Amino acid sequence: MANITAALVKELRERTGAGMMDCKKALVNCDGDMDKAIDFLREKGLAAAAKKAGRIAAEGMVDCYVCPECGVGVVVEINCETDFVANTDNFKALCRDYAKHIAAKNPATVEEMLAQPFYADESKTVNDLIGEATAAIGEKISLRRFARFEAKHGLVDIYSHMGGRIGVMVELACDEVTDEVKAMSHDLVMHIAAANPQFVRREEVPTGNLEKEREVLTQQALNEGKPAKIVERMVEGRIEKYYKEVCLLEQPFVKDPDINVAKMLGGKCDVVRFVRFERGEGLEKRQDNLAADIAAEQAKMKK
Repeated sequence: MANITAALVKELRERTGAGMMDCKKALVNCDGDMDKAIDFLREKGLAAAAKKAGRIAAEGMVDCYVCPECGVGVVVEINCETDFVANTDNFKALCRDYAKHIAAKNPATVEEMLAQPFYADESKTVNDLIGEATAAIGEKISLRRFARFEAKHGLVDIYSHMGGRIGVMVELACDEVTDEVKAMSHDLVMHIAAANPQFVRREEVPTGNLEKEREVLTQQALNEGKPAKIVERMVEGRIEKYYKEVCLLEQPFVKDPDINVAKMLGGKCDVVRFVRFERGEGLEKRQDNLAADIAAEQAKMKK
């Protein structure tokens, strides 16, 4: 019997996109013959994922989850190719499974998570499940990113907007989690979804960002014909406005723009950190051309 090495299994996995255990089983059944193992997986429908590896997956959903037992919060973005699949119960269940896995297993990176045994069935890795889901659903499925918060003194709150288009998670520190604090956290996550802050407080704004902003604002003021001696004061004033645009605590509160977020919180709790994911941001979108698709099908039929 052939020696089925880890390297052999890895090569088959890379060539087919099938799960690790399925690859090992195929090699065992085919006595280590790579070509026969590929055919074996294709016949079983387990190599379908590889054919979809080059497709664009920019739809999907951002799922938000807080473990009811431990209070750990998770926001995860899972992508697929079409909004039709993203709206199916199977895809939504898959997203929730991955969110629960992140809460339970605390992976540091996407790569680490993909290699981890799945929390509910350790005979398979997370990557194995993605391959199986891709084959079953018929679209490329990809795990793009996640965040995991665990509050030491306070709470983690989440908010999902428009069925998973935007997901927000915030960690608050407080001495006691009262109903008032819970109400504030609910208002806060909705504010973050709407106002899209970049930082919690001005001290977190990178020096490079400020220097670039000052450079742009200085040039704007000079282009307006302002005297050079007052440009510096004008720029500093506009930097203050910039802070109010990008720093959560300084933003006008969406439910009451006469006060900022810091005043809304009233010192009853402190914002430790937050994350806001918007589905597909920064990804290339799939462009469907119905006329071209029909023409291609007609060309195939004529052959």
